[in-house]
Amino acid sequence: MHFTNKIAGILAIATAMTAPVLAQTTIVAPSGSAQGTYMDYMKTVYDRGTGSDLLQVPLATFDKNFELTPMAAQSWSQSEDGLTWTFKLQPDLVWSDGEPLTAEDYIFALQRAATSGYDFAWYWDFAGGIKGWKEVTEGTADVSTLGLKAVDEHTIEVTTVAPKPYFPSVTSLWYPVPKHVVDKLGDDWALNVDTIVSSGPFDIESWEKSNNSVVLTKSDTYKGPWQAQVDKVELDPTLNAPEVGLPAFLAGDADYTFLNAGQVPVAEARFADGMRRNAVFATSYISYDLESEPFNNVDVRRAFYYAVNRDELTSTVLKDIAIPAGSILPPGYPGYNKDIAAEAVFDPEKAKQFMADAGYPNGEGFPDIEIWIRDEGGYNGAIIPPMAQYLQSQFKEVLGINMSIRSLPNADWMDGLRGAKNNIFIAPYEYDYLDPSNFYGIFYNGGRHNYHVPEYDALVAQADSESDPEKRLDLYAQAEQVMIDQGLIVPLVHPITTAVLSDKLGGDASTPNDLGFTPLDRLAHYFFTHLTKQ
Repeated sequence: MHFTNKIAGILAIATAMTAPVLAQTTIVAPSGSAQGTYMDYMKTVYDRGTGSDLLQVPLATFDKNFELTPMAAQSWSQSEDGLTWTFKLQPDLVWSDGEPLTAEDYIFALQRAATSGYDFAWYWDFAGGIKGWKEVTEGTADVSTLGLKAVDEHTIEVTTVAPKPYFPSVTSLWYPVPKHVVDKLGDDWALNVDTIVSSGPFDIESWEKSNNSVVLTKSDTYKGPWQAQVDKVELDPTLNAPEVGLPAFLAGDADYTFLNAGQVPVAEARFADGMRRNAVFATSYISYDLESEPFNNVDVRRAFYYAVNRDELTSTVLKDIAIPAGSILPPGYPGYNKDIAAEAVFDPEKAKQFMADAGYPNGEGFPDIEIWIRDEGGYNGAIIPPMAQYLQSQFKEVLGINMSIRSLPNADWMDGLRGAKNNIFIAPYEYDYLDPSNFYGIFYNGGRHNYHVPEYDALVAQADSESDPEKRLDLYAQAEQVMIDQGLIVPLVHPITTAVLSDKLGGDASTPNDLGFTPLDRLAHYFFTHLTKQ
């Protein structure tokens, strides 16, 4: 998602405890940045309501060690030519109104997405590669031509335009839509608590749209994997900011909160057993409108790339709540290339030379610019504002330019990014599925950023369908080198989250990675279906 924080305020700890939960356990946690209109992930990703991820069950998902595991799908298989995937559903799944959950609900979800202007359509084109997707979304083919078929009530068949060896990972964001309800109410089914039905481990009890606070309760009808281990979840947007979250935690009014750098010593002294530090498969980077001046000039973009002192940014400004990013891929993520990452060095002289080559010696004649950032909760809320202020100062000092900062709500920021309504952004992205194509796909052939770079697109397309793992990673590395050489992005930081949890919650975090941190489990399903009292 994640293109966006997926309930970011509640996704900081992964555990695998199976101890029984005390009766009527209520967990109060931050709501994250999702502040949308519809409680339907398959209607809109960027304008979805908080908790929508918890209400429905995807075909598959990732566990705390990033292993793909079945959810609604009981099993899957790939055809000999690599173009067709067959998914067998768990047989006893139902909607919260008692209606059976069938293959048709998953097929309908994507058919509707392809024909309704879904704001995450690029994902199913590039990542999914579903046959006919591009033609249907562009209006040149009928939805019936999509490579999607409900073979029977419990069997889904997907045909792709090229072999997609990682396709089951993509289905971690394939949620069902209740066709029997939409047929009666249309999209309005996802606007009101009384008409929202769920297929996952939680039902919705209340939804305050004025501030997007949500209360979820353990489902009585869900029979799938990962049963809810808590009885009630209260998602409170006022807790998103650590400055509010920690006082609430200290008062016993919250069970989980992110910490800013100044709060860590206090929490460590009082709640040593409740501390969790996690590396995140996420990257914050600068992106541009490549068609707009002055960033249609590759020398300008490369000047920005070399003008950032990432070590100073992370150690002095952010005080180690992030690590330097030299690549779009985080360390430990499949395909991460430390040699490519090593190219992102602070070199003010080289930055100045690129600006001079672009026709702006010492910033002379360079227009004033405004960088757009997104209002954030969770870890990004602690990172992005001070990072933007640091970059403002750094670009003035190194490049001699004036840059102001504009903070926007998530929906407005995404609209600006997709519509190229500004020419420079700080863009945070957290992985959606565990494969290099996920990160490279956001820049492919339009993707998230409306980039169309033929050399890059050709390499990524070739890598995407390559069955040989080593050749595939080499092609992705070549594509990332194109990103560097053409200054398509400026990688900035990879987040490190520090959080504290109450004694209602417990369990071991994920296996430490090569940075010595424990990887973050992104998925809300795992968070609230596995966190239990020790």
